[in-house]
Amino acid sequence: MKFTAKQISEILQGEIHGNPDEEVSKLSKIEEGEKGSLTFLSNPKYNSWLYSTEASVVIVSDNFVLEKEVSSTLIKVEDPYMAFTKLLEYYNKIQLHKSGIESPNYVHDSVVYGEEIYLGAFSYLSKNVKIGKNVKIYPNVFIGENVKIGDDTIIFSGAKIYSETHIGNSCTLHSGSIIGSDGFGFAPDKNGGYSKIPQTGNVIIEDNVDIGSGTTIDRATLGSTIIRYGVKLDNQVHVAHNVEIGQNTVIAAQTGIAGSTKIGNDCKIGGQVGIVGHITIGNNVRIQAQSGIGKSIGDNEIVQGSPAMPYNDFNKSYVHFRNLPKLCSRLDELERQKEIKNLK
Repeated sequence: MKFTAKQISEILQGEIHGNPDEEVSKLSKIEEGEKGSLTFLSNPKYNSWLYSTEASVVIVSDNFVLEKEVSSTLIKVEDPYMAFTKLLEYYNKIQLHKSGIESPNYVHDSVVYGEEIYLGAFSYLSKNVKIGKNVKIYPNVFIGENVKIGDDTIIFSGAKIYSETHIGNSCTLHSGSIIGSDGFGFAPDKNGGYSKIPQTGNVIIEDNVDIGSGTTIDRATLGSTIIRYGVKLDNQVHVAHNVEIGQNTVIAAQTGIAGSTKIGNDCKIGGQVGIVGHITIGNNVRIQAQSGIGKSIGDNEIVQGSPAMPYNDFNKSYVHFRNLPKLCSRLDELERQKEIKNLK
């Protein structure tokens, strides 16, 4: 699919400097630009590439001043990075625009779906599933009984959505994500084994949530596991039963959150963080990668380490930890000198 510089400038509300009919059909880095590609320049470190790139169209800042002539057509905008991001979203929307129902698949007679649905082959839609408008369900997706899915949601291949799950509008579930599987509920029995505790709740995912590949969100034992508006979960995150994650919180890969923990709004949690169950994490909390969270955290805290401590304390402690062998040697030497002095 080809676009002209004029069409792109209209999307971005930018100003063209060069040929408005210049055509592009692909995206590129500025240092790898070639004829027919579109790129952007926002970092001054890459300014020199503007004069050598072969990209047909380059998005630049509206206050950028050329040092010499360029061969590319320029589109000047207020924020090149955000403008290019907007184009990526636009391009992605076009690429993902599909409609119609492929075969073979299984759709129960009671399923209700809106206009412009796309249902890929080998998908399975169970009893009483309700799907909104413009929903895209890629091949090999399983959707259990009584699931509700809002408008403009995309579910990629291989996702599994268990019964009773509610998913909002404009959500994205990437391949291999599993929503609504049983929480880890077992009780020790008198024979030394474990008895299964039925998990009778569900999962509620609000609007504008993104769930990465291989991420698992367990259904609640009672009530709901809740993922609030705007949450972004990376790949291979585990959210246990009855957890609640506040709006616009982002969580990086391989983080595990144990049951019944409540996480506030606008938090940022790094990769490989482990969080114990039945605690509360406040709003606007920052947790550095590989931290272990064993107790509740108040609003606006930044923590690191395992067990986690305030970020600045961790950095100060780490300086001493790195020097621990030297400190031990000095201590041994002081003790040796003291012993020699006592002998005298």
